Amino acid sequence: MFKTLPAPVADPILKVMTMFREDTRDAKVDLGLGVYKDPQGNTPVMRAVKAAEARLVEQQATKSYTTLSGDPAFRAAMAGLVLGDAVPASRIAGSASTGGTAGVRLGLDLIHAANPNAAIWISLPTWPNHFALTKAAGLKYRTYRYYDPETGAVDREGMWEDLSAAEPGDVILLHGCCHNPTGADLNAEDWANVAAFCKEKGVMPFIDTAYQGFGDGLDADAAGLRALAAQMERMIVVSSASKNFGLYRERTGCCLVICPEEERALVQGTLERINRESISFPPDHGARVVTEILTDPALRADWEAELTEMRDRMNGLRRDLARALRDACGSDRFGFLADQRGMFSLLGGSEEQITRLREEHGVYIVGGGRLNMAGLTPETIPMVAKAVAAVL
Repeated sequence: MFKTLPAPVADPILKVMTMFREDTRDAKVDLGLGVYKDPQGNTPVMRAVKAAEARLVEQQATKSYTTLSGDPAFRAAMAGLVLGDAVPASRIAGSASTGGTAGVRLGLDLIHAANPNAAIWISLPTWPNHFALTKAAGLKYRTYRYYDPETGAVDREGMWEDLSAAEPGDVILLHGCCHNPTGADLNAEDWANVAAFCKEKGVMPFIDTAYQGFGDGLDADAAGLRALAAQMERMIVVSSASKNFGLYRERTGCCLVICPEEERALVQGTLERINRESISFPPDHGARVVTEILTDPALRADWEAELTEMRDRMNGLRRDLARALRDACGSDRFGFLADQRGMFSLLGGSEEQITRLREEHGVYIVGGGRLNMAGLTPETIPMVAKAVAAVL
């Protein structure tokens, strides 16, 4: 039976990880893997997470199941973090999920259950798994231009030209902030235009927000999607705790669905039915840690302080790399890096050039030139700038 299975395609990011690990050179830098790293190259456990886990070990009395959609307190805490007071609780259904990835899949499965003919409009470029998840959910997708590599900014003209072909019942998938892989975000006017477009076209927005707090701050990074949510009758928002809480391996996420109050029970029941048929009950440990942090003023203050340190470090590395590239290249063609936000940016480059960066200079980035800013240090920035200037 299994001999007929198609050979799996190697994940390009994991492939880069393997090559980096097997590289015996001392002078090498990994800018491929999408995790936050501190100046020592470690992905730390955040202080508030350690404190919350210690408290749970001491106080938690059971490991029994929660509900088919996870702990209601977690969903409420995440709704407050992401949506603020933009939407009343009576209009929000939702479920904990196995990371943001499963949250996106859950939202797509919900769409398929409601309208299997809906087309999901996905930005070019985007997180590659958006395409795979959409196909796995049995939905079709279409793409819209999003990024202008010449300017390092959003390609607004191309975006709206492509989206003009959307039909009523379709879904537009957007990044809430810190667009992966480009680092180019929508501004307040763009979000207002999205709201007007969705209402006029009868299109539903689906927001994947995996990096809240990594751009300009927790509230600033959520301002656009909150403004949109306040105007939408129906909308899906998926949030991940992998990055901003550092809970990568705990797989902690949440899928929130905004809908009319009279539809909430039906939507909630459908989310729980989908969970029952796939995972039964969502994992709880990471969710419990997040809830403990968000509902305890002292823990939350410490979490926000450390998150600010991480954000400031990444934004500082962006500015330093942009300056180093200006000096190395003798031009400001990479100046857009300083204006972008989040962990990622796109340098561009062919596969041959990406290979040269790796083989000749020990600089590991993934196809398309995506690099992880958090993988840089003040010591490696000159090396990276010199390599990029020589190759790209």
